Amino acid sequence: MAVITISRQVAALGDEIAAALAKELGYAFIDRQKIEKRIMELGIPEEKLKKYDERKPGFFASLAKDRDEYLDCLQTAVLEAAARNNCILIGRGAYVILDEVPNRLALRFISPNSVRIERLQREFSWNGKQAQARISESDANRAGFHKSFFNIAQEDPSYFHAVLNTGLLDVDGAVRFISRLLKEVIDEKRETAGTAKLAEMLTAQELVNTLVFEHRLNVSFLRASIHGSTVTLQGVADSSALAERAVAIAKTKMPGYTVESAISAVQDFRAYP
Repeated sequence: MAVITISRQVAALGDEIAAALAKELGYAFIDRQKIEKRIMELGIPEEKLKKYDERKPGFFASLAKDRDEYLDCLQTAVLEAAARNNCILIGRGAYVILDEVPNRLALRFISPNSVRIERLQREFSWNGKQAQARISESDANRAGFHKSFFNIAQEDPSYFHAVLNTGLLDVDGAVRFISRLLKEVIDEKRETAGTAKLAEMLTAQELVNTLVFEHRLNVSFLRASIHGSTVTLQGVADSSALAERAVAIAKTKMPGYTVESAISAVQDFRAYP
């Protein structure tokens, strides 16, 4: 069992390879529509989704509470899908969200600019200027999305097991390569550890969702991590009392765990406009 995450440039055959690979391996392909549907089911309306989903948020959108709520729902959707194992997730920073999962295979697909332009011209009957505009817009949005939500450079190769140039590899060649790589990277030990890690991460995210959506705690950038029997809460609050309340609620939700606070209490901090 494995979880495959795919990052891709526009017109680099990411969706085509993901679909073909899912068919070859018998994996579920969690495409954009499925992730978007789950995010909306979790409470993010479509008009808010459009502001953040694989886009660089504007200045005020990046400061709004909606931003954190979108990220919480995105992470929940990704973790829920990954917890089922034997799946392929494309885009939305899934490779970052699942970075600590041992049975994850992370891939990135790129192509030369000239090849991407040619593909877009052929697919949409665009001229070269239109194709280049689409590439520039997509590249800027995806770079801004990853910087805003994860503070990373999307093109950093250190996050991936392999970066494939689909200007040189066709869909069938990429599928063959990835199938062989999967056998080399994922073994039974990693499968077992990955299943346990995903369960742990999903439990931590569900705790965050309880604090944010049920109790409406106004803690910015709230995150939870579990290590053994200890839960650690992180974030920024405008008072120590709010941090203490978060810990108290977490203790009732996580019996048998020690709950620690790494929430920074900053006087006069206003979480959201």
